[in-house]
Amino acid sequence: MTLATALDVLSETAAPERVGDRAATRLSDVRELVAREMQDVEALVGRHVTAGVTPATDAAQHLFAAGGKRIRPMALLLANACFGPITARARELAAASELVHMATLLHDDVIDDGDQRRGLPTSRRVWGNAVSVLGGDLLLVEALRLGSAAHADTFHELIDTLKRLVDGEVVQLRGRVSVSLLESTYFEIVRGKTASLFEWALRAGGREGAASPAAVDALGAFGAHLGVAFQLVDDVLDYAGDVAVTGKSVLADLTEGKITLPLIYAAEAPGAPAVDALVARVRGGDDAAAADLAARVRSSGACDRVRTAALRETASALAALELVPPSRAKDILADVARGLAARVT
Repeated sequence: MTLATALDVLSETAAPERVGDRAATRLSDVRELVAREMQDVEALVGRHVTAGVTPATDAAQHLFAAGGKRIRPMALLLANACFGPITARARELAAASELVHMATLLHDDVIDDGDQRRGLPTSRRVWGNAVSVLGGDLLLVEALRLGSAAHADTFHELIDTLKRLVDGEVVQLRGRVSVSLLESTYFEIVRGKTASLFEWALRAGGREGAASPAAVDALGAFGAHLGVAFQLVDDVLDYAGDVAVTGKSVLADLTEGKITLPLIYAAEAPGAPAVDALVARVRGGDDAAAADLAARVRSSGACDRVRTAALRETASALAALELVPPSRAKDILADVARGLAARVT
């Protein structure tokens, strides 16, 4: 499937009542296909969040107990299932992917002064910033411990992924000093902070299933595009989502002063005022400035542009996935990607 064909398919099937229903069915298939393995992964993560000393383990367990979608480990298991039965090593790597993700959340909440996550006070609110950082460090150590027993390429790629995660966070942090409205800077952050872990998870799952190098690369490309699409969808929902449907608090990113793609596109609109001063006021806790900025973004057509970009990334993911041999797991991965795109159509 070419990128153009994938875009045509998405445009023909992107109505939420059609793709959303199919995605719900596919998510049910995911639970059926990898339910037992996900239980094993959950147990593994649960053991590793306690592999240390208090209060660092308390901070890690607090986040773990709050739950989560577990998308990255699920994607890794599905990539593995494209090539046969899911292996014990794939379960361990899936747990590693979730541990890394959780570590980034503990660190992000400190960097962003986050007060709430998944409906609960953040670990930093309960135990303080230092403990939350050390809890994240603990999880990274445990992820590396699990990854060290994998194929050498998988372990080396995990190290590279951690570097990309850190680089992405640093680039985003620089934006607090000097606001960047460059699209290139935004995508540098997204590919580092979000897409890199998706890419690693898909590659690791495929390689553990003895996929060919070409298939591993295809799965990695699928994961990278899926990760970008995932972030673009979240960015749109921050401005145009329904919390009752999505579970995501509207304007959560904006009130933290994060520069996301809808804001960048809105700043490019003809006649748009400079947003630097408004962003500074938002970061200072000015609710009126946040409401003003949100209204400008919504009226600018920026959200529609980001929706289009999310569909384009999803189409690229689907085109890459065509190089993976047919299987039920591959079909589920494809429909999960389509369902993600349907959330913003």
